[in-house]
Amino acid sequence: MFSGLGRFVVRRPWWIILAWVVAAGAVISLAPKLTSSSDEASFLPDHYESIRAADVQEKDFPRQQNIGAIIVFQRSDGKKLTAADSADVRRVSKDLQGQKIPEVQAVVPGQVSPNKLVQTSVVAMPKITNPEDTAQQDAVKRLRADLQPELKGTDLSAGITGSAAQALDESDASKRAGLLVGVGTIVIIVVLLLVIFRSPIIALLPVVLIGLISPMATGLIASANKAFGMKADSSIQELLTVVLFGVGTDYILFLLFRYREALRAGEDVKGGMVHAVERVGEAITSAAGAVIVAFAALTLSSLGMLQSMGPALAIAVFVTLLAGLTLVPAVVSLLGTKVFWPSKSWQREPHGTGFARLGASVARRPAVWALVSALVMGALTLGALGYRANFDLAGSSLPKDKESMVALDDLQKGFPAGTTDPTSVYLTSTADEPLAPSSAAAFRERLSGVTGVGEVAAAKLSPDRTTASYAVILADPPASDKALATVKDRLRPTAHDDAPTGTRALVGGTTAVYVDINKAVDRDYSVVFPVAALAIMVILGLLLRSLVAPWYLMLSVALGFGATLGATSLLFQQIGSQPGLMFMLPVIMYLFVVALGTDYNILMVSRLREEAREGRTPRDAAGTAVRHSGPTIGSAGVILAGTFATLMLAGNSTLSQMGFSLSFGIVIAAFVMAMVFTPALTALIGHAAWWPGHGDERREGAGAGTGGSGGRGGVPGSDGDEGEGEGEERAGGATRGR
Repeated sequence: MFSGLGRFVVRRPWWIILAWVVAAGAVISLAPKLTSSSDEASFLPDHYESIRAADVQEKDFPRQQNIGAIIVFQRSDGKKLTAADSADVRRVSKDLQGQKIPEVQAVVPGQVSPNKLVQTSVVAMPKITNPEDTAQQDAVKRLRADLQPELKGTDLSAGITGSAAQALDESDASKRAGLLVGVGTIVIIVVLLLVIFRSPIIALLPVVLIGLISPMATGLIASANKAFGMKADSSIQELLTVVLFGVGTDYILFLLFRYREALRAGEDVKGGMVHAVERVGEAITSAAGAVIVAFAALTLSSLGMLQSMGPALAIAVFVTLLAGLTLVPAVVSLLGTKVFWPSKSWQREPHGTGFARLGASVARRPAVWALVSALVMGALTLGALGYRANFDLAGSSLPKDKESMVALDDLQKGFPAGTTDPTSVYLTSTADEPLAPSSAAAFRERLSGVTGVGEVAAAKLSPDRTTASYAVILADPPASDKALATVKDRLRPTAHDDAPTGTRALVGGTTAVYVDINKAVDRDYSVVFPVAALAIMVILGLLLRSLVAPWYLMLSVALGFGATLGATSLLFQQIGSQPGLMFMLPVIMYLFVVALGTDYNILMVSRLREEAREGRTPRDAAGTAVRHSGPTIGSAGVILAGTFATLMLAGNSTLSQMGFSLSFGIVIAAFVMAMVFTPALTALIGHAAWWPGHGDERREGAGAGTGGSGGRGGVPGSDGDEGEGEGEERAGGATRGR
């Protein structure tokens, strides 16, 4: 199949290139814009309590003012506020309301804090119904511009925080993050490819080709989101950039390494590309299939952000695979040997290198290498015991010098941390009869007695007096572990149990949304993880025709996942003193480490099987596979890890955690799992690893010790070449019949 595809592509390269250009132009011109949301509530299913509480608010309190932003006033000298200062706060608030800024319903001055250090004005805005609408962010921008002139001549300083202000600051930070990630990704790929191949053409090849398919993939994702009503979270664009460039560069590398190998063995330009597609096609298709099914498993998530992220990344990988099997071979077959210009190293075989020594050592002592690599991953896995989830995607991802974060810190000098985002409790009559005032007042007293509650405002009744709304200010920040525990363990049970007879209570608001997200994520762990693992095992079983190999291959990626989560927890929570890791990071990490780790395992085991079919013993086959595939996997791993690491340039903790965990996971997958643990374990298990398919049986006409396939890959500093002996060079031509 792949041989026929290779012949078709090299015979009609210009038609293939033209087809891609036309398809890309059509998709880009017709596709809608890819949008994203940071509104966590919009990702939850309707049956969760926080969403049902929001429905009550929309039904019974449609005109209830929403706290869109909070202006935090304090004296510039840090002293206590005076009566004159409070008068200035009232004047400034009145003047700002008089500006008639769109989306600003009112600017209402509040009371001075008990310690006299802070006073606030609440900016009322409509409830957001469309996450793509940036009108409230524009309103905050206007408020900030108008606020400073109003403060001249006073002793006050002020800043604006709250949900709309955080959304504005996050949008500004994301634009910077997207630029840094995009530029950083391209720079890393170009520099590493230049070091590996010493060829500017190869260095620019992924940038040009993936630059063509990237907007095409984005357009297809945006069209799918619109067609199926999916929502993407605010980090999807940066993640798409590194996935497309990282995975795409990996597939290009795999193809180029085999292409160079075929040229060294005496193939002509066209025949060499056909051979490369034939040999690499099955491996990268299976590897891409593993990634795609892992991402597709996210559709089983109960969270809309993950339901959308899964198909989006799966589409990106699928488009990248198609390009790797058609567009890249077409372009390279046209360039021929000029693709390696000006380097001449593709013409000669290198001798004894680090990968050759590593392969020989793995062949001699597979038990030692398997044990050492397992202990390394197991030790790092212990760090995962300290993992804590953080649900504040907006606040935790913002740099601390952003105005909304500075103003939030100032607010907490005088008011409970939950002031910016009160929790809402709704008490509704089940008989559609008006609530008794005494019952509503008594219920408020019960809520006020809950540990962790700062204060509870007087009840507001709906027009028909059948529902009462209570604004509950928590003593802790809305996204903190303490606030979540207050809502989950005390406030909700109290509201449900102490609701008067004939009524029901619902607890909503941002903190309640986080509690429900936590519950949804726990459910997703029990569904998405095993489904993704089972799907990948099926692909491995079909590729290797074995029931044994998939089990220990998945064991290796499970250890890699544990090690990655442990290292990330240690770095950011213990050393970095962050409150926790992004709540959905373990899911994303699991899918990337498992799927991409399986990529490298597939490449290693496929090569190991290939060497075994040449008549090598299990240990010799493992050593030879490490010697030949090690440079390829090492180079690909370094480049992919480098592209993920660019997420750390974004300047916020969410993307920094994601960037570190994914790059570290790729390093573990490439240099520990695929290069050491998997071949060592395969050598120990021996022929039984291929049961019942006997995929390692010696093929007719193959001779032991003649199976090496010419030049294999490269690593930095070696002109892209590693460790083949002269015997393999002489035997290279014999491999054409394999």
